[in-house]
Amino acid sequence: MGSGKKKGGRKEPLFGLPAALADLRLTAADRIPGGGSDKPKKSSSKRNSDKSDDEPPRERKAQPSRSGARRRPKSSISAGLGRLVYWGAVLSLWGVIAVIGVVIWVGAHLPPIQSLEIPKRPPTIQIVGMDGSLLAQRGEMAGANVSLKDLPPYLPKAFIAIEDRRFYSHFGIDPIGILRALVTNVLHRGVSQGGSTLTQQLAKNLFLTQERTMARKLQEAELAIWLERKHSKNEILELYLNRVYFGSGAYGVEAAAQKYFGKPARSVTIAEAAMLAGLVKSPSRLAPNRNPEGAEARAQIVLAAMADAKFITEAQAQASIGHPSYNVKPVGAGTVNYVADWIGEVLDDLVGQIDDSIKVETTIDPKLQAAAEAAVIDELAAKSVKFNVSQGALVAMTPDGAVRAMVGGRNYSDSQYNRAVTAKRQPGSSFKPFVYLTAMEQGLTPDTVRQDAPIEVKGWKPENYTHEYFGAVTLTQALAMSLNTVAIRLGLEVGPKNVVRTAHRLGISSKLEPNASIALGTSEVSVVELVGAYAAFANGGFAAAPHVVTRIRTLDGKLLYMRQPDEHNQVIEPRYVGMMNTMMRETLISGTAKKAEIPGWQAAGKTGTSQDYRDAWFIGYTSNLVTGVWLGNDDNSPTRKATGGGLPVEVWTRFMRTAHEGVQVAALPNLQNNWGPANLVQISSQVSPPTQAVTGPASTPVNNGGYRSPPPARANARPEAAAGLDGWLMDRLFGGNR
Repeated sequence: MGSGKKKGGRKEPLFGLPAALADLRLTAADRIPGGGSDKPKKSSSKRNSDKSDDEPPRERKAQPSRSGARRRPKSSISAGLGRLVYWGAVLSLWGVIAVIGVVIWVGAHLPPIQSLEIPKRPPTIQIVGMDGSLLAQRGEMAGANVSLKDLPPYLPKAFIAIEDRRFYSHFGIDPIGILRALVTNVLHRGVSQGGSTLTQQLAKNLFLTQERTMARKLQEAELAIWLERKHSKNEILELYLNRVYFGSGAYGVEAAAQKYFGKPARSVTIAEAAMLAGLVKSPSRLAPNRNPEGAEARAQIVLAAMADAKFITEAQAQASIGHPSYNVKPVGAGTVNYVADWIGEVLDDLVGQIDDSIKVETTIDPKLQAAAEAAVIDELAAKSVKFNVSQGALVAMTPDGAVRAMVGGRNYSDSQYNRAVTAKRQPGSSFKPFVYLTAMEQGLTPDTVRQDAPIEVKGWKPENYTHEYFGAVTLTQALAMSLNTVAIRLGLEVGPKNVVRTAHRLGISSKLEPNASIALGTSEVSVVELVGAYAAFANGGFAAAPHVVTRIRTLDGKLLYMRQPDEHNQVIEPRYVGMMNTMMRETLISGTAKKAEIPGWQAAGKTGTSQDYRDAWFIGYTSNLVTGVWLGNDDNSPTRKATGGGLPVEVWTRFMRTAHEGVQVAALPNLQNNWGPANLVQISSQVSPPTQAVTGPASTPVNNGGYRSPPPARANARPEAAAGLDGWLMDRLFGGNR
């Protein structure tokens, strides 16, 4: 069996794909020329010889030389240029798409172009005195619109020369100007020059904010193009000149010319026109009233630009250097601005939101305002150091409440805090008339006798200013000499709550604590409300609401508000008015305000000094005018013994004498001389014995014919100060329960 096997072993049959591929062999003809292994196989020559009879010989391709392989064909250079052109076109297309997208985005954040209108000027508030003269202005100071034909030709050309030399040749945006500004800023390594056109500046002023962002600049450019399509060049220039800001609240060339030179825009000189054009770059920094040197230096640059643009000659430029005429004193400067601020606070209640410029007609008398300002400022300048007094306030009004003058502080530019309206201070003894009026209304008279003697209330021992006591005194004498112990006794007798009701009835609006110390004026009030409450004594007993606005009109004459006359609300009966006037007149004759005298006039009033000499007051009046003066310090620190009978009386007298010059003399209402029965024994019987709440010596006995008069006060005695603990401790002691 073994011999039957073929040499080479058994060969298994193959089926399918393996069988089909079993005899497959590659020949030399099937190989790629030059391919294969680097080492020639021995069998290849043999196989080639075996196949030579069956296949025709193949031609061998010539191999390229090495030098030919390094040479780039021309077709490859063309292909590179083609690719460059292709990608350039692609990038340009995407750039155009990006620009269109930015324009669409910017436009989407703008109001619809069709609805854009030139906005109205921001409203201004002109405040005029009772004689029609301008006192102050609030809001943006905008002059009347002026047309180009009414202006000297060099005025608009000054703006073109320095701001936009190519104004009449660009389409709202100046690419050349932008490029020039870019190069300049790069060379100077900072922003030293802007590329905005006048049209772009106008678009910003009319429709946009002042923020420095790329989005705002793009919006500005788009709006500038829209303005150029909608308006002519001259219309754009005219709008620009009437809307651009010149600093110090002045908008437009007319307002700026009036503000800085005291003349209309049509009358400005070349030098003044150059200064106005120079302000646009930095209005706040270059305003002549703040930086005259900077304004003049900028004006010289504008003059040089005008000469370079051939708008003026070199000779005109040289002749105009250093010749602007300044008139920078602002209209209505000084303490009248306190009045203007007060008016601004009440306008919303009177006319609501202000959309149009308005004129507010007031009760202020400019002459009296000037006199009040001089009286306060001059007296403080002379004596503020001596008495350690830094501030003062004055309010003067007619008996019906019309404010004629108001000084809210020593210097408005230093402090805008209105001490006449906003500040509330302890009135001290100037509050005592409300205590005495309450007593009159409960049956007492100016001749009623009460004891001036030491008193103690729940451990509190108030004293008179001089620490002296005069025994039995009439209420007239007690009020004139500002005796504290009598005021305390009287307040407890009539009831602190009744005193508070009386004060509120006469016009005091501040919160008052109904405790024993209320008689000495420990609850704080403002100057204007205290003066308003005193007005009832000067007008015969009628309520008087302090007011300063009479009419409000738009600038074209439309009436928005007119004050209606107050109702005649009688808050004091006439006989009690006469009693109070008699007692408070004695204050100026023999009491604490003897320096307060107006020749030929009957006057009355009351001084006041608060705890530790922190506040000094005098409220005095005639039948013509009621005036209150307060002096003190904003930080409530003590003065150097400044009393109501000192500086406040001096300020009041100086002002009131001026205010009554040329005024027809009139007496105080309801003055009388005899208030009680003829028998003084009956008057003396009104003396009340001390109550359990009041301790001290008993009332001085009265002899058959009358009562013991107090000895005359010594020259150095001014029994007016509210001695004792301060207001905080009063509240802790009494708690407002009395």
